[in-house]
Amino acid sequence: SQGQFLTETVDSGPLVVTVSASGTLAPTKSVDVGSELSGTLESVLVQENEQVKKGQLLAQLDISKLKDQVVKSQAAVAAAEASVAQAVATVAEARASLSRMRQVAELSGGKVPAKTELETAEATLLRAQANEASARATVTQARATLKSDETNIAKATIRSPVDGVVLTRKVEPGQTVVAAMTTPVLFSLAEDLTQMELQVKVDEADVGSVQVGQQASFTVSAWSGRKFPAQIQRVGIGSTTTDNVVTYKTVLKVANNDLALRPGMTATAEIVTASRDQALLVPNAALRFTPPQAAGGDQRSFLSRLMPGPPREPQKKRKDNGAAATQVWVLQEGQPVAVAVTPGVSNGRYTEILGGDLQPGMAVITEYQEMRP
Repeated sequence: SQGQFLTETVDSGPLVVTVSASGTLAPTKSVDVGSELSGTLESVLVQENEQVKKGQLLAQLDISKLKDQVVKSQAAVAAAEASVAQAVATVAEARASLSRMRQVAELSGGKVPAKTELETAEATLLRAQANEASARATVTQARATLKSDETNIAKATIRSPVDGVVLTRKVEPGQTVVAAMTTPVLFSLAEDLTQMELQVKVDEADVGSVQVGQQASFTVSAWSGRKFPAQIQRVGIGSTTTDNVVTYKTVLKVANNDLALRPGMTATAEIVTASRDQALLVPNAALRFTPPQAAGGDQRSFLSRLMPGPPREPQKKRKDNGAAATQVWVLQEGQPVAVAVTPGVSNGRYTEILGGDLQPGMAVITEYQEMRP
């Protein structure tokens, strides 16, 4: 049976290659504010969406027990200081007693007091000096405990660590906060919502062409028809596997000057991995096409040729510079003729041609169509 070749004219034009990925928007810097102490919340002073300044009071724990502990620690410091004074007096007494014994022994030529009495007086002085050192150490310990208790009172006052906005408020006045193995989160703050980041999952098949600095655009459901610009800031090295699909976390920098975007919004991004202002383009179908005669004289029937078979790889040869060269087919006097080309990037529909004998205006064969008798 006879057939005809379908062709398409080679032309020059712009080519943009993009990678699609979806993800969610998040603040560039967010802070979870918690409490190191357990206790009852006496007051909660901010609401969600409220702007806060660094150092602003957010919540206050009941500090009545903490105040009692501070008074107790102050009393312990006073008692320890009194013990030091007592120890200093004991040392002075023991030193004076030893001095008198040594004077008597010198005047009596060593006859009195007895040697054992002199040794006992010396040991008493040493013990008194040791007791003084111990009392001073107790004072240092008591002062450290007092300082810790005073710090706890300061920690019972929950203040904002940054300038920002309250994203979530998770507590109410009167609620009991229990700080055990983990610190309970009271508030989530975003430092600056005019600068946000879009965290997307890039498929493993596309991650090789995604690089830091590439431009992108994305859309969100809340603003249909509007495209927001973004730029890739980081491409993850570690992978995430979900339902046997391997993806890589990629972070895009987003300007949100009009505050139209909100944390948690789902976004679909188009990352521009390659862009050509003017390139020689051929349809991808032309790169896959092989004439029936060139495929080894296929003499099968029309129906048998329609049956699916193993995919046929484009015929490639190696050029002198090491680049892989592919061939396309053009019509000359009604017959297909192979033309060697060096392909570049592709957007799925067209492929850039970097080199070879193909010229603009040539008609490349994309398909062979059987003609029914």
